[in-house]
Amino acid sequence: MKKYSAPSIKKAFAILNAIAATKEGMGVSALAKKLKMAKSTVHGMTSALEEVGAVMRDPLTKRYKLGFTLLEIGRSAYSQIDLQTSARPVTEDLMERTQTSVFLGILNWGRVTILDIVESRQGLNITAPVGSIIPLFAGAVGKVFLAAMSEEQAAKIISSKELPRFTENSIVDTELYLNELNQVRNKGYAVDDEEYILGVRAVAAPLMGLGQLRSAIWAVGFKASLDEKKMQLLAAEIQKSAKTISRKIQEQLQGK
Repeated sequence: MKKYSAPSIKKAFAILNAIAATKEGMGVSALAKKLKMAKSTVHGMTSALEEVGAVMRDPLTKRYKLGFTLLEIGRSAYSQIDLQTSARPVTEDLMERTQTSVFLGILNWGRVTILDIVESRQGLNITAPVGSIIPLFAGAVGKVFLAAMSEEQAAKIISSKELPRFTENSIVDTELYLNELNQVRNKGYAVDDEEYILGVRAVAAPLMGLGQLRSAIWAVGFKASLDEKKMQLLAAEIQKSAKTISRKIQEQLQGK
């Protein structure tokens, strides 16, 4: 069967992705330049997207931002899979076994949204509010999401953005970063060695079974308590936990 390409839909999603990538929103001219589309095409599509509530236009700046229709659709999508409930017992157990803070998150329009966290019982731990957004290139979890993409898609995203230097250990060379992603694909997990926050290490693993809704768990702790041996153990434990959660997701989908 011939695959239906639906170019208009692809263009509409390209516009939504471009708008989502900036907090300030984007105007028609900026979108047309970034996406290499005709201004008339962008104008027509943004008008249609605005009509259905997918984008909103600021009357003062004339820039478009994401609309509330997308939020409602996203809520409906998440409600079909109770990811947090499926993951919670597993992430709690992982926290107890490793004494690290364990996060659950999804890839959300080129960024990572934290859905849940089980904080370590250590006196000093690493935490963040549920709903927080972190950059895609922030350490281990971003590597997991990028490694789950095709090499071509990941390279395109990396080349379109400058790799940020969060710390002196951040990987800012494109070739080195792409090599790191290949290692993640081979190993099935990603490591952050003080690349996002100095003094902090993390290990992340992807969750399977949700199709294009990419999700992952990652465990975070201070380097002082995570030597090389403990990092190896943490990598094994987080992979095991990710497989357990993925199996629970499959069972949910199958109505078991």
